[in-house]
Amino acid sequence: AARTEDKRQATQLAEARRAERLDVMREFIQLTQQGIRLAEDRYEAPDWSSGCTPEWLAAARALIERLWICERMILVLVGPELHRLAWDYAGAVNHVLWEDLGGPEAAWDHLRGPMNVFLNAAHGELG
Repeated sequence: AARTEDKRQATQLAEARRAERLDVMREFIQLTQQGIRLAEDRYEAPDWSSGCTPEWLAAARALIERLWICERMILVLVGPELHRLAWDYAGAVNHVLWEDLGGPEAAWDHLRGPMNVFLNAAHGELG
């Protein structure tokens, strides 16, 4: 009976940890998507500088702060391999928010690689 109880507790703990990993990856993906949308908003402005309104700037700063925290939580909850990929992807999102890459197509080109590598690795982690 004690062994059965130990196994049940181990299973519950494993399920809880998987749920934590899933939650942090979901939050990270949501935050990166919000960052991409903010970058798109800036590219839709008449020019790069005018897209940086006080409201946009406040939203971008708040988002990037949350994104970096979530990226670090991936290290804590998942491990260094996925964290490195999350760091690369978050860095690419950060870059398209603050640097004019010449247009939305160039921004997508900059994001596509790190995004796909991270998403594929996250799928493998949860698979």
